[in-house]
Amino acid sequence: MTSFGDLLGPQPVLLPEIPDAEEALLDNVDPVRVAAAHPAASVAWAALAEAALARGEAQESAINHDVMAAYAFARTGYHRGLDLLRRNGWKGFGPVPWSHEPNRGFLRSVGALARAAKLIEETDEYARCLDLLEDCDPRAAVELGLD
Repeated sequence: MTSFGDLLGPQPVLLPEIPDAEEALLDNVDPVRVAAAHPAASVAWAALAEAALARGEAQESAINHDVMAAYAFARTGYHRGLDLLRRNGWKGFGPVPWSHEPNRGFLRSVGALARAAKLIEETDEYARCLDLLEDCDPRAAVELGLD
């Protein structure tokens, strides 16, 4: 039985670590440099997206350059994460547990994409992101402050 309680469903995907990128971010290296050095690391793109969202949400206008940059950073992290998930056996569905730290870069990217989509009133994309998080791990949306 999988940790998600489905005997017939796919096993959870546990992405490999990208230690150089993860350590650089923990050492407070600028995420721009981390993403440039490790473009396949969703965690770097998630960090860029979250920082841009924080700047964008603090501005008077809800739609601004930072929100749009966050959208682009998050979409890049999402797509790089999809590539890595597929290389690790994911078939487009099934568990991607939040509890596995290397999965969080992808899940954070999806969460940031949801937040940015909501800000620019792209409601279909927002709903798709929430559905994807729910499919990957229902805990992820809660951990990311989305509901």
